Amino acid sequence: MDYKKYITVVEDWPKKGVRFKDITTLMDNGTAYKAAVDEIVKYSEDLNIDIVVGPEARGFIVGCPVAYALAIGFAPVRKEGKLPREVIKVNYGLEYGENVLTLHKDAIKPGQRVLITDDLLATGGTIEATIKLVEELGGVVAGCAFLIELTYLNGRDKLEGYDVLTLMKY
Repeated sequence: MDYKKYITVVEDWPKKGVRFKDITTLMDNGTAYKAAVDEIVKYSEDLNIDIVVGPEARGFIVGCPVAYALAIGFAPVRKEGKLPREVIKVNYGLEYGENVLTLHKDAIKPGQRVLITDDLLATGGTIEATIKLVEELGGVVAGCAFLIELTYLNGRDKLEGYDVLTLMKY
């Protein structure tokens, strides 16, 4: 399926010069959304995944239906202060500063095979931080799956050595 037909490019959002890739127009088309999720599920089946992990919030949009289809769990990665129990955390760089991501300390068991999902692979910082959280808990990152990859931002460089699936490239 040509998923790009279902992505709306919004010029100059959230700031001038940015061509924002809006996935909500893919999500509101049931056939396209299901096909995208199904493609990630098919990819995941060969990886023998035990659990899906996704950073907030759009990683949930991709990861939850994948976990549901595979009949396995989903563990959310959230910003600091958003998870109610004991967490591990990692600081990571943003374009203008730093952010902190957290994961429940008991979300991943040592040796579990993990699929990390998100809507977009851009610079790779968020996924690199998510990988650190998973691996700190002893999880094995078996794969990473994205709807979109912005190849000109070279985020894949930060994922060297990991299996990566992207459904669309810009």
